[in-house]
Amino acid sequence: MADKNKDQESKVSFTKGLKAEYKRIIWPDKDTLAKQAVAVTVVSLILGCIIALLDFGFKFGFGLIFK
Repeated sequence: MADKNKDQESKVSFTKGLKAEYKRIIWPDKDTLAKQAVAVTVVSLILGCIIALLDFGFKFGFGLIFK
């Protein structure tokens, strides 16, 4: 029975700590969020193009070598 109370206290303590941490979150405003979303999208597209070009180059290069 003591273990059950200890387990409940642990859950309550965890929930209180979680709520306290959730209140500390600083949410970005719409402008910041939009800028960050655009930056992530642009960087992802650029990296995708670089990887595609490298893939094409390796395929072409290995195709010439292993004919």
